[in-house]
Amino acid sequence: MKDRRDNPVGTWSAAALDHAETALWRMASFFDAPIADIDAAIAQDPQWMLPHVMRAAFLLTLTEPSLVGDAKAALRHADKLAAHATDRERAHLAAAHRCARGDWHGACIAWSAILDEHPRDLYALQWAHLFDFYRGDATQLRRRPERVLPAWSLDDALRPYVLGMHAFGLEECGAYRQAEAVGLEAVAGPAKVPWATHAVAHVMEMQGRCEQGLAWLRARQSDWADGNGFAGHHWWHLALFHLESLDVPGALAIYDAHLGGNNAALTLHRLDGAALLWRIHLLGADVGARWDDIASGWDWSPEAVGHSAFNDVHGLLIRLGQQRWAQADSLIEAAQKRSDSADDSNADMTRDIGLPLMHGLRAFSTDCFNDALALISPVRAIAHRFGGSHAQRDLITQTLLACAAGARDVSTAAKLLSARPQSAVHTPLTVHWMDRVNS
Repeated sequence: MKDRRDNPVGTWSAAALDHAETALWRMASFFDAPIADIDAAIAQDPQWMLPHVMRAAFLLTLTEPSLVGDAKAALRHADKLAAHATDRERAHLAAAHRCARGDWHGACIAWSAILDEHPRDLYALQWAHLFDFYRGDATQLRRRPERVLPAWSLDDALRPYVLGMHAFGLEECGAYRQAEAVGLEAVAGPAKVPWATHAVAHVMEMQGRCEQGLAWLRARQSDWADGNGFAGHHWWHLALFHLESLDVPGALAIYDAHLGGNNAALTLHRLDGAALLWRIHLLGADVGARWDDIASGWDWSPEAVGHSAFNDVHGLLIRLGQQRWAQADSLIEAAQKRSDSADDSNADMTRDIGLPLMHGLRAFSTDCFNDALALISPVRAIAHRFGGSHAQRDLITQTLLACAAGARDVSTAAKLLSARPQSAVHTPLTVHWMDRVNS
């Protein structure tokens, strides 16, 4: 049999294939978790390998250390069924194994090879796109969806999700006008495409279009807010528009309603809350007990450190915000130990970016501003290599601005501000940093 996009599959069960199709839509749209649909596909055809790979890959995309064991168990089950699978499905199994071993770069190469032969394989595109994001590979964020789009018919129900990925890749490559146009195309029909609404929000954030950004997300709120796993990140973008306008109470209100510990089921959700509180902290505002709130539910065990350098840095922000210096130092030590003993994608990210950034943040926490500048400044130019978006990594620039203000380093601050896209329109946040450095 083949699926709806002519990709060969190792099942003869139409019912199993329908459940897998629903799971695929959930992964692309973020509307509810796909696990129940994957389980239903397995129940319809226990001998079909692909749903087990789907489970593993989905769990791995969450970058949650506690779920890696479950992902590897799913892959072990898939190994037993590989003889019944198609070549395409076995290629997916091999890619997922590489991902589970921490070889994110190798997994993306393997998914890319699948797309060479099957350009309408949305599994390969979705998973590669997410790990391109986690690896900070803006070039592939753009090129991967771009090169497969010609193979997708205009009437394919999942094509808008490919457009959403393309829009985000364009934005991360600085092609703002084209990114916005593709994002608008993605949401022009009946499909709800949160990745596309998010891509357009990124464009507006980078261009300092605060009022338009607020209006855009509010107008499309029904596309992303209810029952969507990506809702928290959209709320975070709304909060960023408030902050760019120096509306700290508005940003804190969004935190309290949508980004606090009670709203965070995964580390990915808590990242946004931690990042928002840190930016507010840099502005000199008091966030009260919110640091303890976002710390609740975070996996602080040493075993959890090293799975994602990006996540580890945000964990450190929380400890510094709490002023729990010993725990902050323990987290840095655990990251150092893991990077010394491991040989995977995140060990490289930690050595090159995570640890220098963490040491710089620790120096900043003790008002050693010149030391912090010396540690963090070299990282800023290569920080994309540990993942996240330009908007997320702007936290590094804002931290450096706070360091420059503390060190009275006007020259460094001027260079940082000129490199920040929002400075072109002199947003209120830009003016704040100008005034603070020059005061």
